[in-house]
Amino acid sequence: MNSAEVDAYLGRLGVERPAWPTVDVLRELHLRHLQSVPFENLSIHLGEEIVLEEKRLLDKVVGVRRGGFCYELNGIFGALLTALGYDVTLLAARVYGDEGLLGIPYDHLALKVRTVDGGEWLADVGFGAHSHYPLAFEARAEQRDPGGVFRIVEAGPDAAGVRGDAAGAPDLDVVRNGSPQYRLEMRPRVLGDFVAGAWWHSTSAASHFVRSLVCSRVTEDGGRVTLSGRALTVTAGDGAREVRELGSDAEVLAAYRERFGIELAAVPVVRGAGREG
Repeated sequence: MNSAEVDAYLGRLGVERPAWPTVDVLRELHLRHLQSVPFENLSIHLGEEIVLEEKRLLDKVVGVRRGGFCYELNGIFGALLTALGYDVTLLAARVYGDEGLLGIPYDHLALKVRTVDGGEWLADVGFGAHSHYPLAFEARAEQRDPGGVFRIVEAGPDAAGVRGDAAGAPDLDVVRNGSPQYRLEMRPRVLGDFVAGAWWHSTSAASHFVRSLVCSRVTEDGGRVTLSGRALTVTAGDGAREVRELGSDAEVLAAYRERFGIELAAVPVVRGAGREG
C-alpha cells in the first residue's frame, strides 16, 4: 500500500496520518473503522466476485466506499496497519455456531497487532457485533468494552482431542458476555490462506451469508444500525431499540445511502440457497 493509498484509506476513516503506531492510535483506527466501513455481505447477492487481493480490496472499501465481511475487512485493515508501522499477524479462527459446534477451518480472519509502546492486541473489525476497541491479547481477565464484556482464554481440546497446533501453542477462545464467539489458532497465516473459506461462505447453502442479507455498522453514540433485507434496526448507545420494515425499493436504497454511505443501482436480494457443502 503506497503513501497515497494510505492517505485515501485514512480519509475514508476520517483520521489524520499518525506519527507513531501506538496503542492509542490503534484504538482510534479500530473504532473509526467500525463506524465508517460497514460489515456487509451484499457482494454475494449482487453477483460480485469476492477477491482477497490488496488492490481489489482497496478499490472496494476505499474506492467505491463499500464494506465487506471478515476476510475483506480485516484483510485490508491489516494491510493498512502494516503500512503505518504496526507488526501485524493474520490469524485463522473457527466460529462457534449452534450447540457450541465450531465452524469450518479458516472460518474467520482476525489480527494480532503489536504496537511500538508495547503489548499485543486482538484487532477485529470484521465480526459484526464485537468489541469496539482492540482486546489485550495476553490478558486472561475480563475486558470491559462498549461492545460487551470479553475474555480471551486458553481453549480446551477440540472434538478430535487436539489441543493447539503442532508447535504446542494453545488455541484461544474469544468469549463475549459469557458466550464463546470463536476459536483462534496461533499459527501465522497469509491472506491467500482464506480464499477457500471466502468461497465457501459465498456459495454454500450451509453458509448464513448465502441465506441472508446484512449491512451493519457501529454508530457515533456507541449503538448500531443494521439493515437486514428490508428490516432496519437502530440500537442506541443506551440500548433503546427501534425496528422498522422498509416498504419500497426507494426506501431501501435511501437507507443504504444515508445510513451506510453505499450507493446501489438496485436493491440486493437473496440469490438462492447456494450449493450444499
